[in-house]
Amino acid sequence: MATLAADGRAETRDEAARLGFRLALPAQILVLFIAVFPLLMQLYISLTDWSPLSGLGWWNAWELWNNFANYTDLAADNRFWSALWRTFVVMIVCVPAEFLLGLGLATLFADDFPGKRLFYSILLMPMMVVPAVAGYMFFMLFQSGGPVNDILSTLTGTRVAIAWLSDPTLALAAVMIADTWQWTPLMFLILLAGLVGVPEDQMKAATLLGANAWQRFTTIVLPKMKTIIIIALAIRVIENFKIFDTLYIMTGGGPGVATETISVYIYKLTTQDLIWGYVAAIALAILVVLSIATVFAMRRMAAVREARA
Repeated sequence: MATLAADGRAETRDEAARLGFRLALPAQILVLFIAVFPLLMQLYISLTDWSPLSGLGWWNAWELWNNFANYTDLAADNRFWSALWRTFVVMIVCVPAEFLLGLGLATLFADDFPGKRLFYSILLMPMMVVPAVAGYMFFMLFQSGGPVNDILSTLTGTRVAIAWLSDPTLALAAVMIADTWQWTPLMFLILLAGLVGVPEDQMKAATLLGANAWQRFTTIVLPKMKTIIIIALAIRVIENFKIFDTLYIMTGGGPGVATETISVYIYKLTTQDLIWGYVAAIALAILVVLSIATVFAMRRMAAVREARA
């Protein structure tokens, strides 16, 4: 009898599993179509010299097979490496700046003060501005006769007419200022969420034991916020790799190629040169780099969770 009952339960579980699989199958097919099919198509095209001007449909791109020439060309493409370096420069400058500003603001907003809700709303406003609008706004601000030079003229007492967006170095700096202005609120929002989650009783206990603000911050707050910090940094690193709208409207990648990041370079190759096979190879290479960075961040978060357990 007991054997029959066990067999009946096993059969019920198997039937439930089969039903669950059948119910989830449409969603799984949809996910495969959305995520896997474009990736496979991109890999396929990246191995060819296919272009919309070739007269072939993408499914016939195999006729233009190039034996991995796009990847060997990529390794020798100085303009690609320069664009990648500029992307890293923007990331190395903007992400730490946004993190430090966001952490400082989150620390201030963790306590109550008069008008906190009003300042909170004002602080989040840049994040709500469409990047294209922010780009145009900073394009106007950094004109030779624009408000930035007017403010500098007032402060220095002399007429300042810096050509911000025409100078190769200053143009990139102006882009980084715009990016920091727009995305510091996102960093602030994420870090504030982590900061308010720090156990208050531990902070009070540390205060009673004589720990000063810096000691409480380094020994309690930062360790508790490690996962949040890693998530915030990972999001902004990935987003900085994709910086485009603001930069393109402000400088168009210029002067020359002085502000041409990897996104702008890919855009120009796609819309002007129409070498889509090569563009697919670049995009896959960037995807691999970002995937490695994401895996590293995920492993770091897992290590933090294991250390807490």
